[in-house]
Amino acid sequence: MKNHIKIARIQADLTQQQLADKIGVTRQTISLIEKGKYNPTLKLCLDLCYSLNRTLDELFWVDKEEEK
Repeated sequence: MKNHIKIARIQADLTQQQLADKIGVTRQTISLIEKGKYNPTLKLCLDLCYSLNRTLDELFWVDKEEEK
């Protein structure tokens, strides 16, 4: 699943490890989410939103054109 987690994390000046620590997951989980190889639960999506100060739309909305 495509997302904008990596961009938001970098803009927040956080490493994968720092973000993982903030929301209680492993760095590997953050890496897999950023690569689109892991679909997070809604709770995890919300935790990411709160930690990165972004909305669900900003982090996870992908236009049909972007998917192609």
